[in-house]
Amino acid sequence: MVTRVLVTGGAGFIGSHYVRTLLTGGFPAWAGAEVTVLDKLAYSGNLANLEPVAGGYAFVQGDICDSELLASLVPGHDVVVNFAAETHVDRSITAADVFALTNVVGTHRLAAACLEAGARLVHVSTDEVYGSIETGSWTEEAPLSPNSPYAAAKAGGDVLALSYARTHGLDVRVTRCGNNYGPYQFPEKVIPLFVTRLLERCPVPLYGDGLNVRDWIHVDDHCRGIQLVAERGAPGEVYHISGATELTNLELTGLLLRALDAGWEMVRRVPDRKGHDRRYSLDDGRLRALGFRPATRFEDGLAATVRWYVDNPAWWKPLRDSLPQA
Repeated sequence: MVTRVLVTGGAGFIGSHYVRTLLTGGFPAWAGAEVTVLDKLAYSGNLANLEPVAGGYAFVQGDICDSELLASLVPGHDVVVNFAAETHVDRSITAADVFALTNVVGTHRLAAACLEAGARLVHVSTDEVYGSIETGSWTEEAPLSPNSPYAAAKAGGDVLALSYARTHGLDVRVTRCGNNYGPYQFPEKVIPLFVTRLLERCPVPLYGDGLNVRDWIHVDDHCRGIQLVAERGAPGEVYHISGATELTNLELTGLLLRALDAGWEMVRRVPDRKGHDRRYSLDDGRLRALGFRPATRFEDGLAATVRWYVDNPAWWKPLRDSLPQA
């Protein structure tokens, strides 16, 4: 039986990796899946991300906030995997409205459409909904305590989606993950931002003392975790996806400088971000019980990612030029 999958936000960084993997046989249980991509193609959505699988999917340009569109599009699909979100913390601090609309209202409308159509919803979220943790790691039962408008909007979307499971019996599965990296990541995020600026011999901005800690996971491992939840997860449950590579921003900066043969004189200290969480860490035991293990060593994944940006300036240069200069 062919699985019919709707991927919302499928032209973005993580969503496009998921679509490319699905359509090239990376998820054998869903081999031959019929795939529809819904993306509004805002600034970080890019059909060039899907060029390697062009012709293998149906594309609809639109917004998950559009209830009429969803009512016509979701029926006929077995599973909806929701990557559609506004994700950049800095943008949320200065312009939060679109985050609330997409991440909260959009998730609600998508869940309602899935309920009406009888489709399973896999909702992709973030570790940032928990706020900051000094030691140890959050379990899925940890209270939500978001500190940025982005994180608060994602938390709102999460609990709305889960409410559809508890109130209506909708098959909803939520994943929460740490910091992703890999090819095709929009160059406002720290790794592609630093790589592309260093390639242009421009200084890179480092927030505060650089001691904020993040857990890094390659986008391929993240997508494998999402697929495992889609196939074998339990309805109404939350699953953490962890890369188990914790680095301070200072340590990450040092690795990128060495990878691009640059010195610390290329680092410009800037005032810390407002409400900057100090440390994130996820306990992913629930997903590991289903058989998940990260497959990409951070050192290998970072080297391959740097090489991808070195080799693909035609992809990132127009995007870099569209960003405010840091």
